[in-house]
Amino acid sequence: MLPFSRVSIIGLGLIGSSIARAIRAEMPTVAITGHDANPDVRAKAIELGFADDVTDTAGAAVIDADLVILAVPLGGMRSVGEAIAADLPADAIVSDVGSSKEAVANALAEVLPGHVVIPGHPVAGTENSGPEAGFASLFKGRWCILTPPADAPEAAVERLRSFWERLGANVEIMDARHHDLVLAVTSHLPHLIAYTIVGTASDMEEVTRSEVIKFSAGGFRDFTRIAASDPTMWRDVFLANKDAVLEMLQRFSEDLTALQRAIRWGDGDTLYELFTRTRAVRRSIIEQGQDDAAPDFGRSHD
Repeated sequence: MLPFSRVSIIGLGLIGSSIARAIRAEMPTVAITGHDANPDVRAKAIELGFADDVTDTAGAAVIDADLVILAVPLGGMRSVGEAIAADLPADAIVSDVGSSKEAVANALAEVLPGHVVIPGHPVAGTENSGPEAGFASLFKGRWCILTPPADAPEAAVERLRSFWERLGANVEIMDARHHDLVLAVTSHLPHLIAYTIVGTASDMEEVTRSEVIKFSAGGFRDFTRIAASDPTMWRDVFLANKDAVLEMLQRFSEDLTALQRAIRWGDGDTLYELFTRTRAVRRSIIEQGQDDAAPDFGRSHD
């Protein structure tokens, strides 16, 4: 039995369109209705055909839905919740895909009182954006974290878990505040560092006469991939999860100062011990299937 028969997706970019494509592939009888605030995106979605219907308003998209997924930037969650409130069926489950959960839970609880809201976060994506960037296998073998509030009906949580598992994801249940702290370490801080390093390189371009770009080694290229992520989305992530990000940024600054001190004083033992520990972390990520050990991160050199 399918967990849902009518799914509405608000926001048809990379994640939203990938969810639609994955539903098409894994649950082809499920009716998909989509909406995006951008008329050009709506037109592209109609052209690509990954939804049964694409509506001009968010309210119209949710009228008959039993699952509504908000795939919009974090800064837009409250306004979208307000836009669908009057048309949202009483028994529909509302979820989202944002990478900050406590702020989303609070915003949607305020604008959708009496409705079942179960925030979610599929930990998957690419540096590309837009409806044409989506693909059905994006969630296969990846984690999807659900952060249901304490009063969420267990049956609703299990339906949403089943939905993501059918799309190929591994599902973890987590407290919203704990999620935000974990993701500040594993995702938000790395993005902040990448934006900073690439920004510094950009500032250096005039000094180095384009040699930063010309002689980019693999490490710098990987930072540029991360730093190419959607700017609106990541602006909202840092603002929505600012407490956890600032806490992790303070810890990182302290560790960076210690590393700076070790280099200044020629403390090779400290550097070697750190690099040994970080190498072990990389091996653990590979062992748990979160990446592979292909040489040079799987880059083709043909």
